[in-house]
Amino acid sequence: MPKEASPAGNAEVTRGRHADRIRTLLDELDVRSGAAIADAAGVLLKTIEADGIVYVAGAGHSLSLVFETFYRAGGLAAVRPIWDPAVLPLAGALGSTLAERRHGLGRTVVRAAGPTPPDAAVVFSTSGRNPYPVEIAQECAARGVPVIAVTSPDASAGAAARAGTVLSDHATVVLDTAVPAGDVVHPPGAPRTAAVSTILAAYAWSVLLAELDDLAAARGVELPRWTSANVAGGDTANAELIARYRRRVPELTADAQ
Repeated sequence: MPKEASPAGNAEVTRGRHADRIRTLLDELDVRSGAAIADAAGVLLKTIEADGIVYVAGAGHSLSLVFETFYRAGGLAAVRPIWDPAVLPLAGALGSTLAERRHGLGRTVVRAAGPTPPDAAVVFSTSGRNPYPVEIAQECAARGVPVIAVTSPDASAGAAARAGTVLSDHATVVLDTAVPAGDVVHPPGAPRTAAVSTILAAYAWSVLLAELDDLAAARGVELPRWTSANVAGGDTANAELIARYRRRVPELTADAQ
């Protein structure tokens, strides 16, 4: 009789297959967005060279990518998050979903922040179908601010249309994250768990920062980058950047003691 696989053996197989699936999607992102990432790096460098601000937005779980871009070790200091507390799931999960679908909120957020050229905007939204991210992109574009959309056309095609247009319709550059419709990838035949949108979007942002660094170095531009506060000299280096950007990025010092 065939020997039954042990639970540990089954777990190893599952982890191996899942890891392979993630790697395949990362490779797919590279193929789909390689040229776009280079274009996005050019947009961001133009903003930095002109002493502009990169405004970053998302809603729901896409806010995790806003956290990834803001006040992050090795990240750009010239970044301002724009958001409304209503779209944060921790403040009320059901309410955040309803807020993302509410018409007018995205425009209000942009108007309050007031981006203008030479600023740029990065909008994270896997489906790109809800009014909130779409309106943010629309309003930024109307102000002459280039928009980098980090989204998934595959996910968008499988999502309910709620805004008349989609995020990518209003973007200067679209980074296709290759997230499948529904986000989940396990089990392979009938996926119901293991969402991948955060992994893929975070990877896209990381690759974009690497491309930006290479481009800036080639042009002799020193990027304003945060240093980890947990390494020697980090606080001193960061204090200079806070002094430089605190008036234009009030979130840096809000409620500071």
